[in-house]
Amino acid sequence: MSFNFVQEIPSSNEIIELLPLSEKGHKIKTERDRIIKNIFEGKDSRFILIIGPCSADNETAVIDYVKRLSHIQKEVEDKIVIIPRIYTNKPRTTGEGYKGMVHQPDANKESNMVEGIKAIRKLHIRAIEEAGLSCADEMLYPDNYAYLEDLLSYVAIGARSVENQQHRLTISGLEIPSGMKNPTSGDLSVMLNAIKAGQIEHTFIYRGWEVATSGNPLTHSIMRGYVDQYGRSFPNYHYEDIRHLIKLYEERELQHPSVIIDLNHANSNKHYEEQPRIAYEVIRNRHYDADFKKYVKGLMIESYIEEGAQGIDGGVYGKSITDPCLGWEASEALIREIARKL
Repeated sequence: MSFNFVQEIPSSNEIIELLPLSEKGHKIKTERDRIIKNIFEGKDSRFILIIGPCSADNETAVIDYVKRLSHIQKEVEDKIVIIPRIYTNKPRTTGEGYKGMVHQPDANKESNMVEGIKAIRKLHIRAIEEAGLSCADEMLYPDNYAYLEDLLSYVAIGARSVENQQHRLTISGLEIPSGMKNPTSGDLSVMLNAIKAGQIEHTFIYRGWEVATSGNPLTHSIMRGYVDQYGRSFPNYHYEDIRHLIKLYEERELQHPSVIIDLNHANSNKHYEEQPRIAYEVIRNRHYDADFKKYVKGLMIESYIEEGAQGIDGGVYGKSITDPCLGWEASEALIREIARKL
């Protein structure tokens, strides 16, 4: 048999009981959920920034980074709501390389998923309780969501997962905003079908149970650019791209139509330093077109303490070990300039 059963994974109830969120943290998370939900429902005109490292790889550095975001959040709170990216699962095109903290709580050691689950929960709890910011994570594995379901204020479905039926069905049971990225091919019908699936009710098997969901009306789109059949990257954040998406939204009559624009990935051709330029273009277009402003709720930004990227054994504190990111100084300046231009 090719499967080697390494260790049994504790249930989500066991992990939550072992590492509970405090009453203080619960109050912070509840209020943050209310604010973020109001933005997607059009009741709050503030702009969302989902910002943070490509992957969360070091607890100390990530909490340091999130605390920095907390300080600047207070400065721009009248115009911007910051949702830190704490991405604890990392999709790999071929399955090789660092797969995120849930696999390797220490990037320089072997996989240990029991300790990884504990590590990612502890990381998200610290962000809430010490920085006052509930965060975003990517749902790479639908079953893993149960270990963080009381902690997250935003969930993203990646370009490789958006066509997966289990991801779509699981999103339909969430009560927080959930972004569906366009697939790497750029086919917007795939993303819109995923949004529709997330917004309606379903019955399916989840974690050993037959479950029924009522649908998640806050399921929405994330535009991240695309790659053609020759491997060339193309953006889809320009004015004409978003106007076309708005038209498709109107034809389908989806609930709370919303767009988050991912500044990196194919939109920047992975040139992380281009993210500010793209952000400013998006802000200009929001001023130019009332519909653009109504639909485009925010941006997704890859940012960390040190700019660029390094190998797993690089040893530079606060520097990405996956995709390159903006450094803190550039990120801080970007947040302030976005607030000024809104």
